[in-house]
Amino acid sequence: MSFFADEAAARAALGGSEVDPDAEPFPLLRRQLAEYFAGERTAFALPLAPAGTPFQRGVWDALRAIPYGETRSYGELAAAVGKPGAARAVGRANHDNPIGVVIPCHRVIGAGGGLTGYAGGLDRKRYLLELEGALPRSLAL
Repeated sequence: MSFFADEAAARAALGGSEVDPDAEPFPLLRRQLAEYFAGERTAFALPLAPAGTPFQRGVWDALRAIPYGETRSYGELAAAVGKPGAARAVGRANHDNPIGVVIPCHRVIGAGGGLTGYAGGLDRKRYLLELEGALPRSLAL
């Protein structure tokens, strides 16, 4: 199962469209993803260069600053990038995130604590938040 919404964009963000799966950074990416899903890694250390607008890149940087096991609302993320009131634009930038999980857009939830919007589907978002121990109590089973 892939957690990337757009495989071509993910490849481009991780080093280019012509991909040798054995060339760096892909072995490093595979190892770090395996560690993350095994509960052994809480942050990724990868060379990232996702293509996007300055606003998108700012949102993606802010996403990477959300600690493992924590969440933020779209409004909180908008304020963090200096655009209070731009929660919808932040939501769009999250949707356009080319490398989900590594750039943890799953850590953004609705203002009321609900799971809203995730390009990989809400079941995957729930899974990732449960893995990190960050699922809001109101949604825990």
